Amino acid sequence: MGYSADDHHANDVNVTSLTYLDDESEAYRAYNASNHYYHRGTYWNEGKREVIVRYFHLAMIGLVQGSVAYFTNFFSHLFIEAKFKNVADILATGNWFMAFLSYFSRQLAFAAFASLAVMIEPMAGGSGIPEVKCFLNGIDLPRINDMKTGICKVLGVIGSVSAGLPVGKEGPMVHSGAVVASAISMSSVRNDKERRDFVACGAAAGVCTAFSAPIGGILFALEEGASYWSSSVTFRTFFCSMCSIATLYTWNSVGVEYGKIGFDKLFSFGNFVFEGMEASYSVWELLVFVFIGCMGGLIGAIFNNANERLTRWRIKHVNHSKKRRFLEVLCVSSIVSIIGFGVPFIHHECLKIPDTNGMSEQQMNLIDKFVQFGCEDDEYHPIASLFFTDGNDAIKLLFHMHEHTFPAEGLLLFFVFYISLAALTYGIAVPSGLFVPSLLSGAAFGRLFGNLVYKFSPGRAAFSNTYSLIGAAAVLGGMARMTISLTVILLEATGNEQFVLPLMITLFCARIIGSLFNSDLYHIHIHLKPGVRFLDSEMKAVTGHHDLFAGHIMGKDVVFVRPTEKVSTVYDLLSTCDHSYFPVVDTDDRDILYGSISRNVLTTLLQQRAYGRPANNAMPHNNDIVQNHVTLQPDSNYVPLVPYKILEREYPAYTPISRINISENDRECFLDLRPYCNTAPHTVQETTSVTRAYETYRTLGLRILLVVNRYNQCVGTITRKERVGTSEHWDKFKSNTVESEDCLAAETPVVNRASCVDLP
Repeated sequence: MGYSADDHHANDVNVTSLTYLDDESEAYRAYNASNHYYHRGTYWNEGKREVIVRYFHLAMIGLVQGSVAYFTNFFSHLFIEAKFKNVADILATGNWFMAFLSYFSRQLAFAAFASLAVMIEPMAGGSGIPEVKCFLNGIDLPRINDMKTGICKVLGVIGSVSAGLPVGKEGPMVHSGAVVASAISMSSVRNDKERRDFVACGAAAGVCTAFSAPIGGILFALEEGASYWSSSVTFRTFFCSMCSIATLYTWNSVGVEYGKIGFDKLFSFGNFVFEGMEASYSVWELLVFVFIGCMGGLIGAIFNNANERLTRWRIKHVNHSKKRRFLEVLCVSSIVSIIGFGVPFIHHECLKIPDTNGMSEQQMNLIDKFVQFGCEDDEYHPIASLFFTDGNDAIKLLFHMHEHTFPAEGLLLFFVFYISLAALTYGIAVPSGLFVPSLLSGAAFGRLFGNLVYKFSPGRAAFSNTYSLIGAAAVLGGMARMTISLTVILLEATGNEQFVLPLMITLFCARIIGSLFNSDLYHIHIHLKPGVRFLDSEMKAVTGHHDLFAGHIMGKDVVFVRPTEKVSTVYDLLSTCDHSYFPVVDTDDRDILYGSISRNVLTTLLQQRAYGRPANNAMPHNNDIVQNHVTLQPDSNYVPLVPYKILEREYPAYTPISRINISENDRECFLDLRPYCNTAPHTVQETTSVTRAYETYRTLGLRILLVVNRYNQCVGTITRKERVGTSEHWDKFKSNTVESEDCLAAETPVVNRASCVDLP
């Protein structure tokens, strides 16, 4: 996993939430009003400038991500070809031991390089898709979108793919797209919502460049990535994907005839062309595809369960030590090398290279991908042709060669060993994708099944090529549980719309059967991350318990501030509590909820010294307050001493409270928080059902949901602490042990107000 317990020792306070809604404060309203007044009556206003800057950044994201994907593919393919060419040259001399030694040492060196990249930046490990999903769900994992993470990710995935590990480049491309989007948009983004939308576009561009599937990339971001979507984000991802695929095609045409696109150099599976048939399958075979889909769902569930158990073992015994993680990579690489060389060596089988008469140009080009592995010049080794080649090329061989190219026994051996190695590898300290291992093992399974069907019904059943594609979709769908986006990705990658119905049926069955046993692999790894509270689209277990109210699960010990507060109180509160938001309660008016204010605003006010002494050295709350020679009337319009532009300028690197020093004289001053309070916070009544509170919290992307009684008094808070709706939470509630920290979500524990600081 990219994010492990070693990153923060399972401490929740390091995992914070993102803020997707603007605070409707007087300072914010004044800032917007001044902008509108400044640009009144002009055609070139601030809105048009922001739109142009936004789409310029989207175009740059597509340009950079397309270049990153192309050169990642180029260098990994270059290293893989050099490695296998060296092994083939040694095998030609008949020295099997030296060939194995060269193969083993090169793979070990590349794996060590990939692991070193993860040691430099632990967030670069894994596929990156679970981390991107967390970010788009509102969880701000540490260093997830840093440039250092992106560089280590790209370099590491080149090493892990070149090492021959059963991993792919596609998942890391999604993560690199998110990093590129975050880095390019950093100069103009001023809030988490804009940054989230750019990251969603970058993730879509990553899938687009990984499979040459721009529409599939958009649907992937919609179905699997973003938890919050809108029509404007759809168009932005469309534009970004268009720019990324155009960049990929442009790079690919360099050195080739102008305007000609060589699909064999891109992340594609080649076009499906069938010989002497108007249709690629019969109607009765749809029932066979249903069975394959069910089998793929079962295989995916077994894979997910095995990998989850391995990941739990790694968290307990390996992930807490960088040295152990590095040694684990070396051990896994050694196992992969021994099996990858040993299985073809033990099961040595040589077949004649198929006759090229009647072959398509695509199939003739694939003849060069066959591996001899000790066979004669006019022969090839079927198992070695799958182990000793790039994963993308191996998928093409299974997808496009004739039905008798790969014997059933060899396909079975390859499927069993390869999917087992993939389950072992996913989660070690290297950048690793899930798509290619799933597609390749599924293609072998589907082709094996197709060979059996063809024996029972020769001439009536589809070619085994078709079953190879269906098997690949079934296994990947059983692991990742994707439907719409995976259907479109495979259609775009294969270039044949006839498969839309078989793919839909297969992926539907795979998802249904797999979901009977466990969740998809991405969600499994998300829930294994310490301190991460992922909010699913719907509540699951609590729907049958409608007597649960918001008052039952809220944090009841509310830590609040008043509209005018002493500097010492605010400073001590921030120093002793880790809350990110605080309710603002007017204690002079029956404890009515006045609004809410964020920790970042409070620290900025302290840093800017936006405080002063009360008039006549007294502090009756209903008198005038003098702050830096500005008199504020309690019932008048408030004039912010710190403009909203300064508050916005600090984003995202707000000064922590530990770096702010307050003198003894300043501690006696007062802060007027009224101009900076969000006077329209989202609230629910304490009698609101948990289901409705959850929907409100997640749909709006809130960071805190205040619970009030019928007198508009704040009686509790709901944050991201616990995923309400799980069976564990319901059991805790029934046993009357629900304590103050039981909430929908809170990035920090709910702390009793008196334990933080004595507030009168």
